[in-house]
Amino acid sequence: MSANTFEATSAPSPASRTDASSENTGSSAIPPFVLVVAGLTGFLALGYEILWFRVLAFATWGLPASFGILLAVYLLGIAVGSRIAGAFCKKEVEKFDPAVLKSLGIFVGISSIAASFVGPAFGMLAKTREWPWPLGFVAIAAGLLGAVLPLLCHFGIAPDERAGSKLSYVYLANIVGSTLGSFVTGFLFLDRLPIAKVGLVLYVGGLLVAGTILARAKLSQTGKIATGIVLVALLATAGPVMNKAWDRIYEKLLYKTHDDGESRFSDIIETKSGVITVTKDGTVYGGGAYDGRLNVSVVNDRNGIARAYGIGAMKPNAKKVLMIGLASGSWARVIENLPGVEDFTIVEINPGYTELISRYPTVAPILKDPRIHIVFDDGRRWLNRNPNEKFDLVVMNTTWHWRSNITNLLSQEFMELVRGHLAPGGLFYFNTTSSADAQKTAATVFPYALRVYNFVAVSDAPFSFDKERWKKILTDYKMDGVAAVDTSTEAGQKRYEDLLSYADTVHAPPTDTGLESRESILARTKDDTVVTDDNMVIEWRTVFRFPEGP
Repeated sequence: MSANTFEATSAPSPASRTDASSENTGSSAIPPFVLVVAGLTGFLALGYEILWFRVLAFATWGLPASFGILLAVYLLGIAVGSRIAGAFCKKEVEKFDPAVLKSLGIFVGISSIAASFVGPAFGMLAKTREWPWPLGFVAIAAGLLGAVLPLLCHFGIAPDERAGSKLSYVYLANIVGSTLGSFVTGFLFLDRLPIAKVGLVLYVGGLLVAGTILARAKLSQTGKIATGIVLVALLATAGPVMNKAWDRIYEKLLYKTHDDGESRFSDIIETKSGVITVTKDGTVYGGGAYDGRLNVSVVNDRNGIARAYGIGAMKPNAKKVLMIGLASGSWARVIENLPGVEDFTIVEINPGYTELISRYPTVAPILKDPRIHIVFDDGRRWLNRNPNEKFDLVVMNTTWHWRSNITNLLSQEFMELVRGHLAPGGLFYFNTTSSADAQKTAATVFPYALRVYNFVAVSDAPFSFDKERWKKILTDYKMDGVAAVDTSTEAGQKRYEDLLSYADTVHAPPTDTGLESRESILARTKDDTVVTDDNMVIEWRTVFRFPEGP
């Protein structure tokens, strides 16, 4: 919003500056109204940017480049809009003239209305266009918003010898408003309101700012009546219009369809940390990306939950456990029932997951287990803040290896950090989401490693996927008094035998779904890269990615 303000403000000749200062000394101060409008329009502009980013991040599944791309388009729009505004700043003004407020008020109203429909445009176009296409609407809306400040500066600042200092105050007011817009929208509105309501708040806010400007303008009686009617009509229809525009925005972005019925989410939880959605079949999406399923059954295994049961075959009787990432709670539910668990700490960055878990009886018991301590924090930060905590087992069901900020949990430096929190013989077990780079990194940092499907288990002490321990887990494991596998039925016996045979895959040629030794991992990934905090290789291998719907 603040680009090209110096260019847009008319610079008078020395003579005219002298005349202006001598003849308009009493009116040379900045009208407080100009500062207020500068702050409010800055608030709206950055509030909309935060809102648009939430939509874009969901549409791209948290693509690392998504924010940079949005910011580039946003700044380009502001620059173009500010430059075009210069065409309306040719006439010099001696002092603030309320007569210009009519045009400014109408412009603010139009720019706010345009900005309010950018987010819904992503949903409307999702069925036929990939996510970069709606960025054109971002550029247009940003251009309109960006033109407001130059116009305000030009018509609100007298061209005297204090024009530069007065411009700085207007600029400061705009920056303060922009900062508050980012903070309030990102940390308060999006943490407490659904996205449609946030869109409504910004839409109404823009209309009220425009109405306030027009109320101070020199309008004829007919103009005042017409303005009032239009403003009242827009405000009266704001709720229904915004609800319709934002309706099922997340379903449209994920499913890429406008159809009703089965595509409607059964649960949507929105916090400042992100958006959690649940489909009718219990599939959980975090920020638009697959995040697991609400299932703890190893028999009807729809989410690879056998990998969680497999912990008992590698690290029996782990007393103190740390899990980074809670998600659906399915993994936590299985781990809490493993033999020997006495103390179980879970670090989760998004508090919305506990609200989700409380709604589903399959996983809700973890919220009442006195052995389980749920901490809301960033996993890496929590480890750094608790250097003396040691664990027999650290589990991390990591999200997709190409998502934004995932380097923080898959880098060599992070694995060294986890190593410092392992008790003697401790095991670190995490999801690589089939990233060869992450697998190589783990096998390079630790002397003992084993791939379990797309997970990797690592330790400083020897361990194995022991078949006898695996057999005991499959035979003895119970949850709420119910056996993991009912071998009294023919189907149950077959499933038991299939699961038991998994322990033998370590001796066979490696497959994507089987077990794989450290030596084989290192040989297979010899041409891949060790992930570090500096190279961020897993995030930046692909700048553009177009996720498919479920």
